[in-house]
Amino acid sequence: MSLAIALHVLSAVIWVGGMFFAYMAMRPAVVEVIDASQRGALWCATLSRFFQWVWVAVFLLLVTGYWMLFSVFGGMAGAGWHIHVMQGLGIVMILLYAHVYFAPFRRLKQAVANQDPQEGGRQVGQIRKLVGTNLILGLIVVAIGAGGRYL
Repeated sequence: MSLAIALHVLSAVIWVGGMFFAYMAMRPAVVEVIDASQRGALWCATLSRFFQWVWVAVFLLLVTGYWMLFSVFGGMAGAGWHIHVMQGLGIVMILLYAHVYFAPFRRLKQAVANQDPQEGGRQVGQIRKLVGTNLILGLIVVAIGAGGRYL
């Protein structure tokens, strides 16, 4: 069980921590330092690398989460409210991430390939809004996961 918990927590840290870094640190720095015509290419390259790790994290979160749910709690009926909330919000996060990956990120890659910085900027803006929403959900899930059983 310690392996499942460790992989689950590390996966959450990679995903939520990466969103926090991108939103709170990298985004403001990019706006200050990088010329607007180059921002789409920078975000495309950065997100391409990050999203590879997010796919791994999503897979591990699902596998380890359900592993613990069924081996520790004996299934859905044995899980506390915090487990159900964590699962529900986690699924919403995965769906938002999949949308980002398959829609605005795909369009960002196309805009960069077409050397269209205006369209790239629009797609980065769309991604920023969705990542901001997912970051808030992720922070809530982390707080519930860490302290929900004590409420």
